[in-house]
Parts: sequence; structure tokens; C-alpha cells
Amino acid sequence: MGGGTDVDEAIQWMINRSGGGDFVVIRATGSAGYNDYIKGLGVVNSVETLLIDSKEKANLKEAADKIKNAEALFIAGGDQNNYVQFWTDTEVAKAIQYLIDTKKVPIGGTSAGCAVLSGYIFDAKNGSVVSEEALTNPYNPLVSLSKSFIKIPTLQNVIADQHYSQRTRQGRHIAFLARLIKDFNMPSPLGIGVDEKTAVAIDESGATKIFGSGSAHFLRTNKTPEQCEANKTLTWNREGKAVSTSIKIGSAIGTEGINILQNSATGADQYWYALDGMFKIN
Repeated sequence: MGGGTDVDEAIQWMINRSGGGDFVVIRATGSAGYNDYIKGLGVVNSVETLLIDSKEKANLKEAADKIKNAEALFIAGGDQNNYVQFWTDTEVAKAIQYLIDTKKVPIGGTSAGCAVLSGYIFDAKNGSVVSEEALTNPYNPLVSLSKSFIKIPTLQNVIADQHYSQRTRQGRHIAFLARLIKDFNMPSPLGIGVDEKTAVAIDESGATKIFGSGSAHFLRTNKTPEQCEANKTLTWNREGKAVSTSIKIGSAIGTEGINILQNSATGADQYWYALDGMFKIN
């Protein structure tokens, strides 16, 4: 899961876990710029980029077969709403799920590509949203959330956010988590916020490593918001401990992070909360 902009070490981690096989990049906009970049980071059999920018293309057998034959898959950045609109309930989505469930190959993504890997997505259906807007009204139409069109077992309880510190997205992330508890009947969702030039690698056991020069933020929730209603400011206080947050700084060799399948709020570096629509740190 990449927070935006490339992280060489994370791609190398994927190459190593793929065994140097066929590396496929998928996107809905842009060009094949990743091809030479990935080839320069390690030994791979091949690298190919597929531009899948419509429902029709996402149902092509040729596209699905190329994805199924991959030993590693990377979803480029862009607009996650394109991915949701173009790829949901298509042969491409089935092919990605085949890689997850059957071949069990490494799958990664940056920015929008990272967003769609988590079990729940801020899908940007109505455009982006800043923290102030989400905290002032967590039911602002811009706060559009949905279940992902693919299912990665370790990420089913997760909503990710990217460009994290650079765009001060902590407040909106809390609003997303509050909405998951309120509207999706999730008792304790987990948030993963990833800075730019940073990536979180997650293995099948839930263990994490953080690569790059920024930080990864792991947000654990264990109590419901006091006020999460339409046209009202978000209050999620719980004595200043609404969300326990662990912050891990990346490195070239990969910093050990938390295990996201072990739902414990102990060992938090900070506690985050919202009070009358204002983001607070305890």
C-alpha cells in the first residue's frame, strides 16, 4: 500500500516475493511509464501495463487472462472512482480476486491504487474531501464510502488513506472510521494512513513493514462516536481516547509495524479524537 509517489524498496519487495516472474500494472488513465521503472528495480520476466478505462475493456477476456497470468500486480494512482466505476463486477475484478485467492501473488498500489486495496474505500464518487469538510459534517455528500470490489483477507476491516501528513488527512480519516461504525455496522474498524514516499507491506499473517522516508499511521477504534449525524459536527471524544494511533517511520530495509490482525489498542503513540468538528491529539 503506497501513500503516493513511488517507493523503490516496496516494489523490490514485491519483485522478490513474485520470484521475478511477470509483473502487470493496471490503470484507468496515464501511460506505461512504470514498465522501465520496474525493470530497473530487479530481475523480472516481463512488465506490462494495461490501460483499462471502461467497463467494456474490463470485461475483455484478453485483459483478464493477462492479469491471471501475472506473478505480481500493481495498481497505479489516478482517481479511485474510475476503478470503482470501471472494474466493479467485471472479469478484471474476478481476475484480481483469482490472484488473491488462488495464486496468492503480491499485489500493491499507490495513491488511488492503494485506496481500492482496503476492504472499504473512500471512493471519491462526488469528488475529494478535506478534513474540515468531513469533520464539520461527516455526512457531507463528498464523504462517499463503499465496500471494495476486491477482497484481500487481511484488509477486510480496513479503510486506507494516502498523501496523509502532506494533505492533513487525519481528520477526514477519523470521520471515515466513524461512518463505518455508524453505517456499516463495524464495531472496530482499522485505519491505515500512509504518507507520500512511504509504503506499507503486509504479509498473509497481518505483519507489516514500512518502507520509505515518511510514516505509516495505524488507527484502532474501540468505542462508538458520541455524535455522528447528518448536518452536525462530529464528536468522537471518549475522554480523549476515541482512536488509538501507532505511528511507524519507514526505512530502506523496512521498519517493523504492527500486526493488523491483532486487534489491540495497547502501545499507542497518540490518541486522536474529534470534538465539535475539530481534530484533536491527546
